[in-house]
Amino acid sequence: MNTESPRQNAQHVDVLIVGAGISGIGAAYHLTRQAAERTFVILEAKESFGGTWLTHSYPGIRSDSDLYTFGYRFKPWTSAPIARGEAIRRYIGEVIDEAGLAPHIRYGYRIECASWSSTQKVWTVEARRGDSGDLVRFTAGFLWMCQGYYRHEEGYTPEWRGTKEYRGRIVHPQTWPEDLDLTGKLVVVIGSGATAATLIPNIADQCAHVTMLQRSPTYFAYAANANELADRLRVLDIDESWIHEIVRRQILHDEAQFTRRTFEEPEAVRKELLSAASAILGSETTDKHFNPSYRPWRQRLAFLPDADLFHSIRAGKASVETDEIERFTDSGILLKSGKTLAADIVITATGFNLCVMGDIRFVVDGKPLDFAETVTYRGMMFTGVPNLAYVFGYLRSSWTLRLDLVADVVCRLLNHMKARGAAQVEVALRPQDTALPKLPWIDPENFNPGYLMRSVHLLPKRLATAEWQHSQDYLSDRKAFPAIDLDAPEFVYH
Repeated sequence: MNTESPRQNAQHVDVLIVGAGISGIGAAYHLTRQAAERTFVILEAKESFGGTWLTHSYPGIRSDSDLYTFGYRFKPWTSAPIARGEAIRRYIGEVIDEAGLAPHIRYGYRIECASWSSTQKVWTVEARRGDSGDLVRFTAGFLWMCQGYYRHEEGYTPEWRGTKEYRGRIVHPQTWPEDLDLTGKLVVVIGSGATAATLIPNIADQCAHVTMLQRSPTYFAYAANANELADRLRVLDIDESWIHEIVRRQILHDEAQFTRRTFEEPEAVRKELLSAASAILGSETTDKHFNPSYRPWRQRLAFLPDADLFHSIRAGKASVETDEIERFTDSGILLKSGKTLAADIVITATGFNLCVMGDIRFVVDGKPLDFAETVTYRGMMFTGVPNLAYVFGYLRSSWTLRLDLVADVVCRLLNHMKARGAAQVEVALRPQDTALPKLPWIDPENFNPGYLMRSVHLLPKRLATAEWQHSQDYLSDRKAFPAIDLDAPEFVYH
């Protein structure tokens, strides 16, 4: 990449935001409110906004977090707490309109390379236009990565023997075909996470039968898709902004208490979850198919609004098989137990491929950057990487909660740099930090979903101190982030 005279023939902005999903749009909103004099542009690889909620179009696509916490803190959510993808995308679109963000967004710009120059104090970003194929250059004083953490082009599908002999159709939910007709078909959904739990009750009435094939069980929780507290407050004609904040706090309190219990009294929580499942499915089905070997919350706990998956199983429209795949046959799947599942269509709800920083090639002062060699500062900045921030949400709480907190810090940092007359900032380990061992991004003993375990070696490292790791505790971060001292030794300005 040519980094000489980077501003030549390039559009220059103070801040370049990568991604027009829920993180990028939220970041831009905060920028307009908290650092309004900064010029900015949002580069989005896809043809429109929405990120995840644009990529995924499979039947029933919905949030697996409640929208009172998944929604932005600044924009009240007024509908059912678990929302369909189109409703979430509509909500993001309202923010774009209300904040006047549309003129700042460039759609169909896929970033290929980002190069930092300490001499010029700018990032030079090269993006390929989807319509013309032209390579376009931007320069920016600060780079704000809001592109998410998985590869949108294709989901993760394991390799199985016999797939070439299979005469049916294999579909991944992330690339759902518009022409897929499930009417009267025998369908097998491989996987038992949130995607499978969403898909199955939304296609069960259409299929002849749908089977959820899981290698091992998942914990599920269910409740009515309504928030009693919000509904009661609306009867009292309370302002929606107040309702939003009150309900958020109640949900966050309840979630924190539940998470604490999964660590301190895991067997009691396990019994509660299994008892709730048994109330609909019966103890035999629950013990066989919904009784995981790990403690609750070691992997993400899937939520069923109105217990829809369980009711599909109870009605006989869906069933569960807990087994491993031996191979595909010409007409279905042979399991290691010897049983064969007939299938006209196989849906691989097997997860996604994690990617680091959007698979963009990064260069710092002429040297290729490997993020796995850096250490994270509170999950949002990285040692040795100037003028860059990253939004990576929570794993046990709503993603967007962290976006709001990170945005506050980034805007405060931009304003602080201006006040100091600094054009460059980076984080660096303090002398007392250098002797500490570098650890994986996430502790696998506490949280170990497949998508992270497959790619954790690509992610930045952490240290066993609060500053140098990605906390999973929103309530503690809500206190810690506003108290960050931007003049502390870990911040180095030039």
